[in-house]
Amino acid sequence: MNNQRRTVLKSVSGGALLGMLAAAGIITPEIALADWNKSAFDAKSMADTLKALGAGTPTDSKDVQVTGPDIAENGAVVPVGVASSLPNISMVAILIEKNPNALAATFVLPDSTEANVQTRVKMGQTSNIYALVKSDGKFFMATKEIKVTLGGCGG
Repeated sequence: MNNQRRTVLKSVSGGALLGMLAAAGIITPEIALADWNKSAFDAKSMADTLKALGAGTPTDSKDVQVTGPDIAENGAVVPVGVASSLPNISMVAILIEKNPNALAATFVLPDSTEANVQTRVKMGQTSNIYALVKSDGKFFMATKEIKVTLGGCGG
């Protein structure tokens, strides 16, 4: 029986699984959006976004790495990653300085989780990408410039 359950879970995509759990009433919208920070995602400037996240003025750190291509041929799908060796990381955020809304993604990490996230973001133009990490209640940041040759945010 246990092997059957694993086989079903492996064959169902993450989105479909969440949809099934929501349809069954196991996951409610309140649970799914428990850590939603609307004001941070709605903020237009970097300063407003950092304020909404409670980050103030983060410290630059070589222990935070932001990865991505030097040149993105299509701004609609730019692969970006963040990794850090800092202890007790509880949150990782990706911010794009010149996008209409600076905050592209946040990840809330459970205790003892390795801080290594990957995603794809939209970029309207060449911009700095900021990786923001919360470690032991303090915020740290790293930056990388990505040049965009074809816009993805309405460009």
